[in-house]
Formats: sequence, C-alpha cells, structure tokens
Amino acid sequence: MCGIGYYFFSNVVENLHQMELPFGFGFISSTAGFDIGWSIIPYDPTMSYGRVYLVGIVNTLILSTLIILFATLLGFVVGIIRLSQNFLLSQVARWYVECVRNIPLLIQIVFWFIVVFSTLPPPKKSYALFNIFFLNNRGFYLPSPVFETHSGWTLIGALAAMICTIILLKKSRVFRRKSGKRLPILYPALLTLFGLVAILFVSTGSPIHWAVPSLQGFNFHDGFFFPISFMAAFVSMTIYRSATIGEMVRAGIQSIDPGQIEAASAIGFSPFKTLRLIIIPQAARAILPPLINAWLTIVKESSLAVAIGFPELVSVFIQTSLNQTGRAIEIVMMVMGFYMCTSLSISFVMNRYNKRIQMREG
Repeated sequence: MCGIGYYFFSNVVENLHQMELPFGFGFISSTAGFDIGWSIIPYDPTMSYGRVYLVGIVNTLILSTLIILFATLLGFVVGIIRLSQNFLLSQVARWYVECVRNIPLLIQIVFWFIVVFSTLPPPKKSYALFNIFFLNNRGFYLPSPVFETHSGWTLIGALAAMICTIILLKKSRVFRRKSGKRLPILYPALLTLFGLVAILFVSTGSPIHWAVPSLQGFNFHDGFFFPISFMAAFVSMTIYRSATIGEMVRAGIQSIDPGQIEAASAIGFSPFKTLRLIIIPQAARAILPPLINAWLTIVKESSLAVAIGFPELVSVFIQTSLNQTGRAIEIVMMVMGFYMCTSLSISFVMNRYNKRIQMREG
C-alpha cells in the first residue's frame, strides 16, 4: 500500500515538474493578506497561510463539537419520546423524524440562513434574554469570561478539583459494587474540594469575571458572539442529525427484552429509573456503533457550511487560499489529511469505548 501511494505521489510531482508547475508546502509561511470574518483564535491579514489553516481547523472543530453534543442530546430525547405511551407525543416525534431526515441537509442550511436568521431584527431591536443574551441579524451575543492576573491559580485549582472528583466517583462506584452502600465521605469530600477552589478564587482577588455584551452605536461590543452563518449551520445540522440519532436510540431501546422493563416495574422502579439504570445502559451497546458513524458524518458535513459563508476549513483554505496561491494539490491534501485524522481519532476512541461496554461471554 505504501509503495502504491509513493508511486502515485512521485508521478504527480513529476508531471507537475514537466508542466513547470511548482510543488511544495513553502507557501504555508507566506503572508495570507486576506481577512477572515470570524475566528476564535487571534488572526489578522498579516499572518501566514499556516495560520489560516489553523483558523479553519479550529472553526470546523468548534462547529462539529457543538453539533455532536446537542444533536446527541436532542436525538436521545426524540428517540425516547418516539416510544412514549402518549399517542400525541409519539406522533409528534415521529413526524419530526420523518420530515427532517427526508429534506436534504444543504437545503435546510440555506433555509435557516436566508429565511430565519437573515430576517431577524437589527442590533438595536435585538431579542434579549435577561439582558445578557442577544440575538439579531448579525449573530448571537453572549457573555464571555475575562481572565485577569493570577487567574491561572484558580484554573489550576479547578482542574485539580475535577481530577480528584473523577477519582472519588470511581472509588465510590467500586465501594458501592462491593458493599452495596455509598461511600460515606463522598459528598463531604466533594464539598471540601469545591470550597477550596472558592477560597482560592477569593484569596487571589476574584481574577475571573464576565464581560456582558452592550450595545454601543450600531453594534454590540464586549462578550462573545456567533455569526448568523454559524447559527444557521449549527441549528440546521443539529436538527437534521438529531432525527437520525433519534431513530438509532429508538431501535436500540426496542432491542431490549420487554420482560426487563416489566421486571423493573414489578420491583418498584419508576419509569425514569428503569430507563436510566436498566434500559439505556443495555441499549447503548446497540446504539453506539451507528452513533459513531453519525459523529464521523457530522465532522464531514460541517464542510457544507461553506454554502452560507461560514469560515470553516473548506471556505478559508480550499476556496480563498487556493485561489490566491494556486497550490491546489497541496491544499486539497492538507484538508483531506485533517478530515481523515479527525475521523480516525474519533473512530479509535469510540471503538475502544464500544469494545469496553460490549457483553463478554464466560
């Protein structure tokens, strides 16, 4: 396989050389010279194409991660409602699934961008929630944390507390499995940990606070914002994928023997407790394999946001950067490499977890 790959690569390089077309990745350090509409990490036109590549990767990962999180949560809710004993609820969930998953995703993205978010009121007439969240035709504005001097100590303390909490929870599960009782020091220990973080936060002068968006002139300043292109891509892809994940959850739950639900009801388990402790843990074995595939698809589908101008990797690198440099092969290879590495990483981690939770004989 490596030999075949080397043959094709060397053949491409030789053909480019004969056509007197340059091949190489030296352009990565050249100045990009164009602006990007939205970026989490600092960027300006004087930075290199390597920075543009990094901006595209970060924007793509943020969009994909949020879609994966919210689509999975919404999909579980939809899948459970599909099996509800309430006829109205189950039919609403059914029609939600049938309508959403049978309309092409690209059309849904364009619909949410043009029909919904582009028709929102201007900044001065924004929809406000608690006067800290604002939605208008430019985007969604929300508070952002501001880290001052010595804030690192608080973050280190919070990270240490989280690690200790995870260790305590694991020990609590082991103790409960062996003795049938809860670890007696669990809650006092957790309270002490977060109390220590609070003391550290106050003793360092409360170095972390929130910057709330405020209207100044014709736009909002301070805080953080997601542009309408991000919002349209996020909402449309979340809704679309939640419908398919909902069907995975429904099928996974229906694969469980109904006798287990009846047995749980007979010993006094509530429906919620039965779902949380008996149904979902067993259904997860059937749900996880197709769910992994859905997550991989979400990462690749994020490239469709290029249709509405969101600056993800395809938009800023394959479109703008390629047009300026003419390095089509190198740029396409870099973009393909990112999607392949991301997909393989998700697949590796989730398949390891899937292997861990599968039933074993003997």
